Amino acid sequence: MAKTPKSKLKTPTDLGSNAVATVADALNGILADSFALYFKTKNFHWHVSGPHFRDYHLLFDDQATQIFATTDLIAERVRKTGNTTLRSIGDISRHQTSKDNNQDFVSPANMLAELRDDNLKLVESLRAAKDLADDAKDNATSAVIDNWTDDAEQRAWFLFEAAQAV
Repeated sequence: MAKTPKSKLKTPTDLGSNAVATVADALNGILADSFALYFKTKNFHWHVSGPHFRDYHLLFDDQATQIFATTDLIAERVRKTGNTTLRSIGDISRHQTSKDNNQDFVSPANMLAELRDDNLKLVESLRAAKDLADDAKDNATSAVIDNWTDDAEQRAWFLFEAAQAV
């Protein structure tokens, strides 16, 4: 079988390649953490139990849907700047900083707290990526990060408030 030559992607951009590569690296980390957070949120959605089952089940599902919706936007932003993005589950695991939860049982209170903390860590990563985007004069990335940050802050807030009943 003939080997296909490796060719560099030639996405047109007027942004400086070194600075944009740094932004892309940060976004790929955020993408990996978003996939990890999505899966953890779905895991908790599937396994929540107790007197607030319905409320938490629906909350986790809504939040997972929102998180998953950002993954394509993040990856496409990386590609628009001429960079490559994650390619596999293994690639996600190499880039993610958030911790998986493989416990057989997690109490609803711990689910809420863990997801809240993970969303707040994502906010920190988004703020750092925004600084990198601003330094690279990547206005489009900087602007869209504001929306992703607001979404993660809202998720953390809802999780915090839901935990007040626990």
